[in-house]
Parts: sequence; structure tokens; C-alpha cells
Amino acid sequence: MISTFVKFSTKGITPKYVENSTIMVLNQKCVRDNKIDYSYAQFTDDSKKIAESKFIRKGDILVNSTGAGTAGRSAFVADVPNDIRVIVDSHILILRCNSFYEAQCVSYVLFSFEETLMSFMTGSSGQSELDKVVLLDLKTNMSSNPETQRKIATVLSILDKKIELNNRINIELEAMAKTLYDYWFVQFDFPDKNGKPYKINGGKMVWNEELKRQIPDGWQIKELSQITDISNESINPFEWPMKDFKHYSIPVFDKTGTYAIEKGSEIKSNKFTIKETDILVSKLNPRFSRVIYSTDDENLICSTEFVVWRTKNIEFKNYLYMIARDASFVTYCTQSASGTSNSHKRVNPTVMMKYRIVFNEEIAERFGKALGSTIKMYAKNQLENNNLSELRDWLLPLLMNGQVKVN
Repeated sequence: MISTFVKFSTKGITPKYVENSTIMVLNQKCVRDNKIDYSYAQFTDDSKKIAESKFIRKGDILVNSTGAGTAGRSAFVADVPNDIRVIVDSHILILRCNSFYEAQCVSYVLFSFEETLMSFMTGSSGQSELDKVVLLDLKTNMSSNPETQRKIATVLSILDKKIELNNRINIELEAMAKTLYDYWFVQFDFPDKNGKPYKINGGKMVWNEELKRQIPDGWQIKELSQITDISNESINPFEWPMKDFKHYSIPVFDKTGTYAIEKGSEIKSNKFTIKETDILVSKLNPRFSRVIYSTDDENLICSTEFVVWRTKNIEFKNYLYMIARDASFVTYCTQSASGTSNSHKRVNPTVMMKYRIVFNEEIAERFGKALGSTIKMYAKNQLENNNLSELRDWLLPLLMNGQVKVN
């Protein structure tokens, strides 16, 4: 049982929030994906004494104890900030084990049971709370041998570090791509025929009455529908029950950033077929900007909640991917969406494709060619992270049960 390894547990405090202080407070939003997201942290009044046991330490495990959709989420404290002390609020449970590696192993066990932990709730729906007794009674075959714990934790954390590295690389890649897009298509300083920035080096600009701004001479205002097609080509996977389909769905994309491999027998409705030059743009809740750069794999399909932009070549695909990710396009689709609730608003594909851009086909293709390797690496990293996550989740029970041993 988990209680075998947990030597101490405590809840956080009820903080008195202030603008700034020497004590940072973590809330439920900070606990996600077995890590701590400090971007949601706040500060509490530091004038009153707080018990030393309430401050988080390296090797602690944090578990959200209340809240629909958040209770059961856990995070491992791999390190603590050097410049500030950190506590958690009263909706988070702190677990402490006998050693760092033991705690890391326990945190992986809890992370793998996250959905199960969400069911360990007691009380009314508005005030439900995670049952700590049931949590600590959770059964596990985890070894009590410190060296075995160290080896297991090391293997699993190596996979997590690679995932984290890929995420950091992708943040940088996306920032670079966005900067280049803004440089070429917002500032209009794309390379001219001499390789110099067009506008800043005296490229001819003309007034466009529709946009009430200057645009490069020879450029046009076009709707998306005039530069790329929509594909409604569909398939019923259920007709091939034993076939493996690579299925892009909204829930899986939100969780992994890529597709899930599913048998045709598991997919109960028609899906759109996907080609290498396609871009998938979600019509559901467009404010979340779900945009997928499809891979070149076989048997790719997607939910009909996506609009499939079927581009004419890879260069155009790269260019259009950046349009779909652009803040002005996201705003346009969000404002155009309709529905009965904020959680289920959709933008009509016809309306989506009326989005207007300043367009030059030659420059668009040149941009797409320049951006090719950046976007490919971004998509590759997303897929690799999904594979690494699946490998980690597959290895975890085998390592804990001793079916796989680490030398």
C-alpha cells in the first residue's frame, strides 16, 4: 500500500493573499502532469508564523484533494526555488516519504492512477474531497529496496526529462516561426530580390482602402477559401475492425498533442481522411487554437470536429499552418463562433474560410520553404513525446512488479 512508504502527510494552509511577499502559495492549477507549474502561483501574508512542516521540500508529493476535474492530480517536487519559500493552499495534500527516490517512485504510481484517484471523492458535489485513507490504502507492488527504487526512478525520470526537453525546444521553435511570420507578413520585411528587407529598404507600398493600411505593391486581399480547399473526404473505420488507424481526436490532441492508434472496431462514426499536405483546424471552441500539422503516416483520420485544409504542397502547408496559429485568425474564429454554451461553441467552416489575408503566392511559398525544417521538427517532437509518454506508462507497472529489471 502507498501508506507503507508515506511517513508524513499534511494539508496546506488557508492563505491570506497579497500582491507580493517572501512566501509563495501553490494552488490546484499549479499541480499538473506530475510537475509544478509556478505560473499560477500567488503570494500570502508572511507576517504570521507558519509551521515549518507546511513548507514544501525537495522530494515532496503534492496531491489535489478537492475540486471536480482537479482532485487526484499530483506533482513531484523535484526541486525547490532558492530565492523564496513555498507552501500550498488547503486544497492540496503534501505527502512525504523516507527518501527522494522512494518518493519519486510513489509519485509515478499516483500519476498513473490519476483518473482512479478522481473517483476517491466523498461529500456533496460542491464540497467533495479526496478520501486520504482510501488514497493511502491504494495497493502497489513497489519495491522497498532503496537501490531498486533509485534505478526505477532514474529510468522513468530520464524519459520525462526528454519529454520536457522536447517541450522547451518546441516553445523556442514556435517563437522563431512566429517571429519570422510577423517579420514577413505583418511588417512586410520579407527578403526582396536582393535579399534585403522589403519595406525597410524602400519597397513600394500602396494604400489599401479595405484594410485602411499600406500593403506591398502587387499584393492582394484574399479569403482563405481562395487559396486552399477544404476536404470532406470521409471513411467509416468500423468497416475495417482489425485495422490500426491513427486517429486525431479533440480529447487525445488536448492530452498528447498528436493522434491515438485505435482499431477500426473502436471507432463508431465516420471520420475525415488525412493526407500529408493537410492541416487540421478545430471548429470547436476555436479560442483554444487546436491546429494540427499532419504527419506523412498511413491510415490517418480525424474527428469531424476538425476542418481539413487540403493544401497544394508542403510549402503552402507550412505557410497556412502559421496563419491558423496567428492570433488574429484565432480571434476572428472565436468571435464568429456560435453555440448554446461557452464550452461548446463552433465556428462554421464556411465562415472560417472567409477570413481575409494580405496575400502574395510567391512570397507565401518562399516563406513555407524557409520554415520547412522548423515545423517538421516541431511535429516530430510532439509525436516523439507521445511515444515516450506511452513507453513510460507501459514500463511503470512492469518495473514496479519486478517483471522488468534495471541493471
